[in-house]
Amino acid sequence: MAPSHVLKCCQKVLAWVPVAFIALVVAWSYYAYVVELCVFTISSTAEKVVYLVVFHLSFFMFVWSYWKTIFTSPASPSNEFCLSKADKEQYEKEERPESQQEILRRAAKDLPIYTTTASRAIRYCDRCQLIKPDRCHHCSACDICVLKMDHHCPWVNNCVGFSNYKFFLLFLMYSLLYCLFVAATVLQYFIKFWTLCHRKAAENCPQNELPDTHAKFHVLFLFFVAAMFFISILSLFSYHCWLVGKNRSTIETFRAPTFRNGPDKNGFSLGCSKNLREVFGDEKKYWLLPIFTSLGDGCNFPTRLVIMDPEQLTVSSQNEPAKSSGANQSFPTRPLSESQNRLLASDSQWVESGPEEENVKSGFCNTFCA
Repeated sequence: MAPSHVLKCCQKVLAWVPVAFIALVVAWSYYAYVVELCVFTISSTAEKVVYLVVFHLSFFMFVWSYWKTIFTSPASPSNEFCLSKADKEQYEKEERPESQQEILRRAAKDLPIYTTTASRAIRYCDRCQLIKPDRCHHCSACDICVLKMDHHCPWVNNCVGFSNYKFFLLFLMYSLLYCLFVAATVLQYFIKFWTLCHRKAAENCPQNELPDTHAKFHVLFLFFVAAMFFISILSLFSYHCWLVGKNRSTIETFRAPTFRNGPDKNGFSLGCSKNLREVFGDEKKYWLLPIFTSLGDGCNFPTRLVIMDPEQLTVSSQNEPAKSSGANQSFPTRPLSESQNRLLASDSQWVESGPEEENVKSGFCNTFCA
């Protein structure tokens, strides 16, 4: 009967098996392409040089983005989302869920939180003992709360979230380019070797036919592997491109975030252009490099509510009575300020002028998700 810590160590070791498998496949593909194809098979020097230069460029970007995806630690909520010592002790003493929610509502009063659970309760992680920011979820594999968690990927042995989502997208993109380049350049030699395999007599082979050497098996297998990985990764990359355009995570696709007016799968969508900038940043020259350029801090996210015209919201609040949320919810006193996210720099400004601010808030809540 193994102790629990030994079992955890074994689980951690086994978690690296998929990563080790990918690393071995990539290492073999490098040997097969550079040595067996370019050195032993291709006779043209110019063709060798062109192939090797483009191959190493795509290989380097692929490995770099894969490395960053694996070894970038998932971002966790800041200390402001943790309960104070007094609130934590009081929360643990309370047995009634209603009393516990009252403590959480009081603690979350000044936090930039827009989403709740499906039952309109404050999202709280008992494991990490903190109030969950919007789009934050607890990963059972990593045993931490991850900001803007998308999913836990066994092929990188890491959580894909706010801190490394851009790296994950680039990893998929450069994987596609790597496989596509390998398959495209190997295709002509694949056909020649495949033809050679079906020739029974040497006199039936053309004079320019490739020699029947051990490189044949590497080239044949290399094409199959590259084509197989390209097809499998293409669907995953296309899916995540769609997610970026909609500003959703994989979790939010299956379970829409719940706002004050109910679930809304498009609640965080600001339009395709701004959604793209939220992940890749404002500087386009850095988009294709696996360096962190995502906007925001992972705890605060602009929503469709934030970019509405305050004047329209004020008119709406004058025409329609404000809907009271009762004592069951507590939301931020105002949306994210423009200084917290450059995505809102060119949009309408938030009105802060005493009683008028309350009118804006009411219209802000009533018109959302309409």
